[in-house]
Amino acid sequence: MRHTRIAAALIALAPLATPAAANEFEDSLRALARDQLAAIAADPAVVAAVKAQNAAGAPDQARIDQLDADWRAQVGTASAPLVDEVAGRPASRVLADARDASEGLITEAFAMDHVGLNVAVSDPTSDYWQGDEAKWRQTYKVGADAIHISDVELDESTQTYQSQVSLPVVDPDGGAPIGAVTFGINVELLQ
Repeated sequence: MRHTRIAAALIALAPLATPAAANEFEDSLRALARDQLAAIAADPAVVAAVKAQNAAGAPDQARIDQLDADWRAQVGTASAPLVDEVAGRPASRVLADARDASEGLITEAFAMDHVGLNVAVSDPTSDYWQGDEAKWRQTYKVGADAIHISDVELDESTQTYQSQVSLPVVDPDGGAPIGAVTFGINVELLQ
């Protein structure tokens, strides 16, 4: 009986998994980005972490690929020095606190630097380099007011329908993008 109810609920929500469904939530997601998520992206700890990682310089593509491979190999293992180092930063605590305070609306959050490498994470991401993905390319590379909203998809790990909302991390001194941040948003909880 329980499985029948779950299946019926998923069938009822199945239309949310189509690309057209992103448009259904786009206005609400953009408002959320402007009204709440931008403040998290502007948190001094997040900005400082992005600035610090950017100041270390831009690794070449071979080094980025190696870091990404190291991250992927470490996720979910007992020995994860790169993942643990990023997850242990004060900016990661800011993102985790925002996720926790959202009562399930924010399912994940992660910040990236000027080449798309993770700077801070509320939870480990599946990969370390986001620089080849729209969440980074259509925010950091577009400008300070950019907002990227992904299609709504069923997240297998949380069994919720979510969209990723991304926006730049902006240098408060000059107003230029210095990185980006992505938030997984459970669209079932949008109001």
